[in-house]
Amino acid sequence: MLPNIVYIHSHDTGRYVQPYGYAVPTPNIQRLAEQGMLFRQAFSAAPTCSPSRAGLLTGQCAHSSGMIGLAHRGFSLNDYRQHIVHTLRAAGYHSALIGVQHVAMSAGNIGYDEVVPLASHSAEHVAPAAVEWLQHAPQPFFLSVGFSETHREFPEPGPQENARYCRPPATLPDTPRTRQDMAAFMTSARNLDEGMGAVLRALDAQGLAENTLVLCTTDHGIAFPGMKCNLTDHGVGVMLILRGPGGFRGGRVCDAMVSQIDLFPTICDLLSLPQPAWLQGRSLLPLVHGEAKEVNEEVFAEVTYHAAYEPMRAVRTPRWKYIRRFEEIRRRTSADGRSAPVLPNCDDGPSKDVWLEHGWRGRPVAAEQLYDLVFDPNESHNLSADPSLATVLAEMRGRLDRWMQATDDPLLCGPVPLPPGAIANDPDGLSPREPCLGNGLG
Repeated sequence: MLPNIVYIHSHDTGRYVQPYGYAVPTPNIQRLAEQGMLFRQAFSAAPTCSPSRAGLLTGQCAHSSGMIGLAHRGFSLNDYRQHIVHTLRAAGYHSALIGVQHVAMSAGNIGYDEVVPLASHSAEHVAPAAVEWLQHAPQPFFLSVGFSETHREFPEPGPQENARYCRPPATLPDTPRTRQDMAAFMTSARNLDEGMGAVLRALDAQGLAENTLVLCTTDHGIAFPGMKCNLTDHGVGVMLILRGPGGFRGGRVCDAMVSQIDLFPTICDLLSLPQPAWLQGRSLLPLVHGEAKEVNEEVFAEVTYHAAYEPMRAVRTPRWKYIRRFEEIRRRTSADGRSAPVLPNCDDGPSKDVWLEHGWRGRPVAAEQLYDLVFDPNESHNLSADPSLATVLAEMRGRLDRWMQATDDPLLCGPVPLPPGAIANDPDGLSPREPCLGNGLG
């Protein structure tokens, strides 16, 4: 019998959940990790919402899929037939969408067999709809359950989240406002966990858990300065837990470096389906079955557009991270090749205000960045100018160049223009806030 698949996902959560060791109580996600397989070194294809989701759902990098910006701002896939639901339909799967999708202006463009209408994409509406749907689910099914949590704006902290005892993320100073901001994030994470828990309990109640692959993840890092929309691990590191058929059981932990573009080929491998020609990832089953310690020597990530144009690319190995910014259009580039932050690409909030009040707008950003992930896991000391690492820098540059050429990256031809009908902020503006268009959030 073909296994069912539940793709259950959040917005802007990174790895800030309990099973990754953070003081963010998420008991239902913790229980899932204890029952399944946790990937400690999982990365998104992009630290921005639609490109990341497109990477997972098409099995290719964002610029190959065409999703180089946000769907609700007019960006789209080159070919929606590359979305995983079409490959699964050919194998006999019924597909349904409940909640956030964020790879199309309209969910109807994707190709789901069902799109369940909702009043909002928050856990209070998504979870009950998913629970009800599972009571009458046609099998085998692919069910996407998307929560808007933990996207900003956060709810007010509840009594369980006391800001006096919170610790802000590693990129931020420990101040009353950043602690309050983190407490509000934790409240959103609690709501997310309760919603995910309801869906997981429904699988148990309907007798579906044993034959259902649960794929629990998020799109990218949390919406704090220096995280979301950044190519350090703060931005591209994601939670990834799989539970179900194929060996994803037993509370196992995997430290191999994996990308979300590896999930589509993993599902094909699990179901014994031929892999579509466009896939760029690698199946994770050799890791699960103990046949390999690694499937990737390197992983890549990118940004082209978020709220504003900020073209940059990155390659990561177990030891090194290399980031290159493409600054052709930046008006505020200094003589030494460093540019100012693109402020619209950081979500508004108290933590952003703290950085702005202390001069973030004028702080330069290097065009090239090299980080030693063993001695500098926070990626705060740029080594690209260190002459003793010239060989490492050349090697990492070469890895990135080869990938860009192999994937026909549009940046190789210069600045990437806005697609017809798409919109972007002025890179020197302050705020990305705007009305939300269509299904999804920024």
